[in-house]
Amino acid sequence: MDFIERNYRILERRMIEQTETSLNYGKELIDSELDVGALNFVIKPIVKSFYKYWSDNDALKGTLEQIKVTLDSAKELVKNGVSSKEQIEMVINKNFPIYLENDQTDIQCRKNHQNHKKLIEVTKKCFVTQVEESILFLNIKEDVKDYYELSRAAFKSKERAFQALKRQLDYNEEGIAIVEQDDSILKVPLGKNIILKVLRAGFELTKKSLIEELDEIFN
Repeated sequence: MDFIERNYRILERRMIEQTETSLNYGKELIDSELDVGALNFVIKPIVKSFYKYWSDNDALKGTLEQIKVTLDSAKELVKNGVSSKEQIEMVINKNFPIYLENDQTDIQCRKNHQNHKKLIEVTKKCFVTQVEESILFLNIKEDVKDYYELSRAAFKSKERAFQALKRQLDYNEEGIAIVEQDDSILKVPLGKNIILKVLRAGFELTKKSLIEELDEIFN
């Protein structure tokens, strides 16, 4: 079972790196938005300091907890030799509250908003796909040393890897669209338009980077 722990650590490192990259995108984007925006000199530092605190503390801590619950859920299923839909669903339902509690979009949204239920449904779909993909990775027994080798062993082809990535990206896109559709769902009092711009632009940059990386993995 050593291969499970090895794959767990490879995935964990990869997911943490992705988190740090995405948060850095956000910092750069919010700086550029504030520099060209029309916010007055009082509001601008408030928005900037809020985002910096959020990205350096709450967002990082919460996302690391999401990574842990995702990988731990997958490991529990793999170690128990579980693959049936019912057993996967049981583990998902047990651990989803922890995932949701640490979801940074959900934290910033009003729980009594008419679209909040839809957002939760999409967030759960994201969690399910992440656990299912992690199960695939954790099951790899071949001698692999890094994420690229693990990906090639898991997906075998660029097309299969792209389809798995697209599924996750589509759910993220759906979640962002819900917030964009009616920004009154956001609890933040200031700079909603900037936060939405950064959320969208950061997602597009991340998506572009991940798709381009497939060429490197399956060259």
